[in-house]
Amino acid sequence: MISKETIERIIETAKIVDVIGDFVSLKRKGANHLGLCPFHNEKTPSFTVSEAKGIYKCFGCGKAGNAINFIMDYEHMSYVEALKYLASKYGIPIEERELSDEEKNLINERESLIIVNEFAANQFADVLFNHHEGNTIGLSYFKERGFTEKIIKEFRLGYSPSERNYLTKLALSKGYKLDKLEKLGLTIVKSSTESIDRFAGRVMFPIFNLTGKVIGFGGRTLSSDKSVSKYLNSPESIVYNKSKVLYGLFQAKQEIIKLEKCYLVEGYTDVLSLHQSGIKNVVASSGTSLTEDQIRLIHRFTENVTILYDGDFAGIKASMRGIDMLLSEGINVRVVLFPDGEDPDSYARKHGAAETLKFISENEVDFIGFKISILKEDAKNDPVKKSNLIKEIVKSIAVIDDDIKRTVYIKECEMRLEIEESVIYSEVAKIRSKIINDQNKLQQIKERTIASKIPKLPSYAPGITYEEQENLIIRILLLYGNEIITFRTDNNEKIDIKVADYIIYELKNDELELKNVVHEKIFKIIDEINQKGEEIQVSFFVNHPDPEISKTAINVITDKYKISKIWERFNSTPVSEEKNLVEILLSLFILYKLKILRELQQKLQSELKSAIENHDAEKKSELLVKINETVKLINELAKHGNIVIL
Repeated sequence: MISKETIERIIETAKIVDVIGDFVSLKRKGANHLGLCPFHNEKTPSFTVSEAKGIYKCFGCGKAGNAINFIMDYEHMSYVEALKYLASKYGIPIEERELSDEEKNLINERESLIIVNEFAANQFADVLFNHHEGNTIGLSYFKERGFTEKIIKEFRLGYSPSERNYLTKLALSKGYKLDKLEKLGLTIVKSSTESIDRFAGRVMFPIFNLTGKVIGFGGRTLSSDKSVSKYLNSPESIVYNKSKVLYGLFQAKQEIIKLEKCYLVEGYTDVLSLHQSGIKNVVASSGTSLTEDQIRLIHRFTENVTILYDGDFAGIKASMRGIDMLLSEGINVRVVLFPDGEDPDSYARKHGAAETLKFISENEVDFIGFKISILKEDAKNDPVKKSNLIKEIVKSIAVIDDDIKRTVYIKECEMRLEIEESVIYSEVAKIRSKIINDQNKLQQIKERTIASKIPKLPSYAPGITYEEQENLIIRILLLYGNEIITFRTDNNEKIDIKVADYIIYELKNDELELKNVVHEKIFKIIDEINQKGEEIQVSFFVNHPDPEISKTAINVITDKYKISKIWERFNSTPVSEEKNLVEILLSLFILYKLKILRELQQKLQSELKSAIENHDAEKKSELLVKINETVKLINELAKHGNIVIL
């Protein structure tokens, strides 16, 4: 237990602006400080911190409390854990006694996993500096890349020995549990008698949360074997969600707040090289596509982001979506393109901080200038391609919520592209209207569709559909797309949703495309009709000028494709379509997804057999994880549909 005197000392010492400032960019406004609330998504600051009163209050979501409450809510800590965190921050000693076995068992899962990750990070660092293999392979690699011992220790870089179960064996000998190692992806359990290290033979990059705790790892192989993945990351766990983490943010956050600017790069070494050269306000998306959660994380500390791209034009064009996402979150975006053959890592190592900063300041442009420079080569003198270039830039302007910023960029667009301002305003208005309508509609559909509780397919599921299911989907859209159905939540609350909204959302949410060309044509037409808020008319499709569409529509609305057939294979009683649309839709998508997952399972097992034959341990471990996830989803779907899996 922590003594009353120690608790009082922690409360007296903890400065609320200092504590919250580690997580939120705060600006003084009169007697208080103001920032973006970290507990809900907002673009206009409503999160107020009173230094005099020692409290915070969000006038948007209602969250309020003191420094301890903030740490408890933000980091999901218990009261005692929050006190320990603040005591550590301010160097206040807390006497600890050895926990009993019973007390150890009461430590929550999250804290236990963090402890195991910290142990692993310490071991990887120890191997790097104090073991022969770590020195000759891992440390040599980092030094060849130009990293100093200071930067290596600051980011706690390490090395995982090539011995297949070095970390697992050591962790078990120290009393750490195998199930925790497996949950974190540090260990791959192959059988009841064999477990191996996921990251064996890799240099290690620990990934930190905002308080500096290790929540995951990235591991880079130094092998030249092309069958081995270059980078391997920790799987997602209750402490690590890659879409909500930015590499280097823990080390960069204070500098970002101080300079009111964040540099965004792609990889770990980009962050390390820039940081080592003295440019410390830099973070990386770690090779993943930029996500909304990552953008909101940056937005807590600054409204200004400069994206640093290397000269890979194909990669740049593919990642342009990230610019629009940043703009839509109210971020001021500028972009720098490094010379051919250079990236932030190599440039910073060759030129140092002063020259790198000079290059950035002289070459950074706003998103309009950047998109023009990238896309103008395609456009040249082709009017159609020039029109597409203008549309691409106008689309970016349209996602900006701030009226003043949007107006400024419209003026810029007018001058640079020599197009009338009124035309740009008109196009922006159309796009914004559609964005707002789509957002509102999507939110409503999400809220309603979630009541059905049908699990989403994994991202690596094959993008396949089946002729029978496609026929049934088109049939139900044509005959019943305008109908309203009602789901019941766990609280027995009624949730109403239009049949077309439900089907379209389910397909798009799992990124499923109808493979039959005519089916896909009909689906797209129905989607457009539905987005306009118009009714789906069967006669429109039956009498369609395209004979293929007309023929297909007539075929699917006949009894040949009656939906009740879906039950016959499962020895269930056929039901009337009109009276049982909810049951029909649920069964349709459950069985549909089960088919896809079963095919995925067979595909993964075939790949696993190949990996075993080729002695590819890394590929094998990845496939085993995917197979387990797939089987779990199959069982979950089967349980949801009361289907017995043999």
